[in-house]
Amino acid sequence: MACAIAVSSAATLTVVLLPAGPAAAAAPYRGANTAAVQDDFNGDGYRDLAVGAPGAANGVVDAAGAVVVLYGSATGVSASRRTVVTQATSGIPGTAEEWDQFGTAVASADLDRDGYADLLIGTPDESAGTMAGVGSLTVVWGGSAGLEGGASISPPTGLDEGCGFAAGLAVGDVTGDGAPDVSVTGNCGGTTYTGPFTRSGAPVRRSFVNALGTNRGVVMGDVDGDGRAERFWLPGPTDGDVSGPVHLEEDNGTYTELPLADGLSGQIGDINGDGYGDLVTGVPYDASLTSGSTPAHRGGEIQVLYGSAQGIRPDQKPKTINQDTAGVPGTGEDGDEFGMSLSVGDTNGDTYADVLVGAPGEAVGSARGAGRATLLRGSASGLTTSGSLSCTQNTSGVPGSAERDDRFGAATHLVDVTKDGRAESMVGTPGENADGLLWTARGSSTGPAAGGSTAIGGTEAGLKYRYSDIEFGAALPGARSTI
Repeated sequence: MACAIAVSSAATLTVVLLPAGPAAAAAPYRGANTAAVQDDFNGDGYRDLAVGAPGAANGVVDAAGAVVVLYGSATGVSASRRTVVTQATSGIPGTAEEWDQFGTAVASADLDRDGYADLLIGTPDESAGTMAGVGSLTVVWGGSAGLEGGASISPPTGLDEGCGFAAGLAVGDVTGDGAPDVSVTGNCGGTTYTGPFTRSGAPVRRSFVNALGTNRGVVMGDVDGDGRAERFWLPGPTDGDVSGPVHLEEDNGTYTELPLADGLSGQIGDINGDGYGDLVTGVPYDASLTSGSTPAHRGGEIQVLYGSAQGIRPDQKPKTINQDTAGVPGTGEDGDEFGMSLSVGDTNGDTYADVLVGAPGEAVGSARGAGRATLLRGSASGLTTSGSLSCTQNTSGVPGSAERDDRFGAATHLVDVTKDGRAESMVGTPGENADGLLWTARGSSTGPAAGGSTAIGGTEAGLKYRYSDIEFGAALPGARSTI
């Protein structure tokens, strides 16, 4: 059955590294950075999933952090086919230290164009010498045996304490040469890297973006159909706009504000099937959670800007959807955080991208902060609320039960790991007990199917906790607010 339909020093360290799962394909595709190559770490033809667990312990080192890679297959992902990566894993740079929170952000792309996806891991709480919270970015290389070996990607010079480098990551081909380019956010500005990358982690070029000040979110995707990704920066709340402005980076390096749009997180996908990417942003903070001008609708909202041959123009008014929009399950209530996370992908194989929206602050009955995930449908006329689906951990067929502060929907991701043309729905629930949880629902002709859905917990995925919660599922490649 489907979900209910409406009427994101030196100590003895333990390394956990399991086999890469299914046997790899003999000759992986070595061309442009297609969607399949972007997510396939072992070249077996199935897309894989990286799940961040920033609170995981490494031996006696609390909250050092970890990333679990779950390998795709015809039957989906499971805890039995995984690789666990930490800063104590052989070949991975750095040292697992207390409260590093390695795995706060994750992304993937074939950085060196060898036909295998590579894993990007952001650690914004990483210290540099005596300075806390400077941040670091790590790449782990894909290959026929799965992930093995890695390198540090150099941050811009002059980062200071609290800069939080690599709190957010995005990938896309800005130059149109088939090599992925990488954008990185942080409290002290953004950084862009032009691919391809060498095995030492060196890009063709690195640029520091500080014209907008703090850059807490970034989105990349082709919205004008020219085969090159546009880059949208989301600086975060400002004095005049607590919902956060949206800036388009122009080819000449200048920035154009989209004055009618807001967003703290975002993704791009073709929602109306016209061949142009559409920008979806999340605006989760309502007046109950923030002060200042332009808060979100009560409970939060998302906004949609449609691409065209002219791209997205500054005078375009976004389509806004919230939980009080007709056809959307639920009701907008203070602190729901609808739009805290979102992902874009085709869940039913109709060629229109759908949008999965997380509302981790949603109360379910008396359980405050239990969380909810809502799927909105793509169509020829754009994003529609017709046939919207909504799931909580109290939905029939969903494992577990809704409990206070589970935060189901804190991270969301749509990705086809079964290679059947329909994206699976992945929902992170980092507050589930001390473990955290990843919920997965198979794609079907009607969208995510709660019946037969599965849940994987942090300890089941091979992780350990000491004092802090593991927070497995806190980070997925889909967009989420880091603010």
